[in-house]
Amino acid sequence: MAVSLSPEASQRAIASLVRFGQEELDLDLSGIQATLLLRFILAEIAPTAYNAGIGDAQVFLRDRLADLEATCHEPEFCYWPKGSSVRRKR
Repeated sequence: MAVSLSPEASQRAIASLVRFGQEELDLDLSGIQATLLLRFILAEIAPTAYNAGIGDAQVFLRDRLADLEATCHEPEFCYWPKGSSVRRKR
């Protein structure tokens, strides 16, 4: 699955890259240069971050599913105390 951004997010990312170039690298990136840099980042680097996020989500969900019974289990028929016909006080 290719990593992509919405048009709004792309515009914000391009503006951020232009600002980063100016403030951190003393470079005056044009909009076209920033767009090409963004495309490179999305194609070359973003899949690594995306895959790491998917891996983290898998571990998180696997851990939650493994403990599903303990997490979501409610004891049944516990209104009456065991071995008694007297209702317990709350």
